[in-house]
Amino acid sequence: MATEKVFPMTQAGKDKLAQELEFLKSVRRKEVVERIKIARSFGDLSENSEYDSAKEEQAFVEGRITTLENMIRNAKIIEESESTSGAVSLGRSVTFIELPNGEEETYTIVGSAEADPFEGKISNDSPIAKSLLGKKVGDEVSVQTPGGEMSVRIVLIK
Repeated sequence: MATEKVFPMTQAGKDKLAQELEFLKSVRRKEVVERIKIARSFGDLSENSEYDSAKEEQAFVEGRITTLENMIRNAKIIEESESTSGAVSLGRSVTFIELPNGEEETYTIVGSAEADPFEGKISNDSPIAKSLLGKKVGDEVSVQTPGGEMSVRIVLIK
C-alpha cells in the first residue's frame, strides 16, 4: 500500500483550508446543485450548455473537496519549536538582499498547500526556498530561477 503524501503547513494554513472546505460543502455544493436543477428544467440535456457547465462546476467543486480533505487529513503542523535554530526552515520568514543591486525581499517558507506568492508565502519545493533552507544570516546563496541564476545574502530570519 502506497503511503500518502504529507502536507507540511502552519496551523493558520490548516485552519484556512478547513474554512474553504466548510464553505465548499455548505454553500458552493448547494449552489451548484441548484444550478443543475434549473438547467434540467430547460429541457433536452444533450444540447443544454447550462447543464453541461453546471455539471463541470460540480465536478470541480467535488474534486476540490476531495483534495482539501486529503490535505487536511495528511497535514503535518509546523511547530515553532521545530524551527528555533538560526537557520532558514519551514514556517520561518527570511529576508534577503539580491546581489549586487541590493533589492530586498522577504518570504515565509511554507508547505506547498499554503503557498501564495502574492502574500509572500513560497513553497518549500520552490527553487528559492530549496536554495535557502538550512542557511543562516550572512550566508550568500546562489539561487537557480527560471529567469537565470541570482545571488542573494540572507539578512534576517524570523
